[in-house]
Amino acid sequence: MTTEAFNSKYKDYLEERHYGLAVGDEDFISWLDTKFQEFIKQPGFTYSQIKSKFGKGTFYCEGLSNEQINEVENKITELCKYE
Repeated sequence: MTTEAFNSKYKDYLEERHYGLAVGDEDFISWLDTKFQEFIKQPGFTYSQIKSKFGKGTFYCEGLSNEQINEVENKITELCKYE
């Protein structure tokens, strides 16, 4: 799956005027797709950006616990070590 396909699939949860997922690693996108199946069940869940910034993962969203956000950010940071 591409970033465009991912953002299209979850467009109902993507905040207006934001680009959403900007990490193009296919394995990560597949992993994140599985996680999003859980996230979208949580009331008030939305996301705006999922990216690498200064070599660290960032996941801007609403409706998730800090633990869930940290899990995604840590996964992105791990990818950055190999770029």
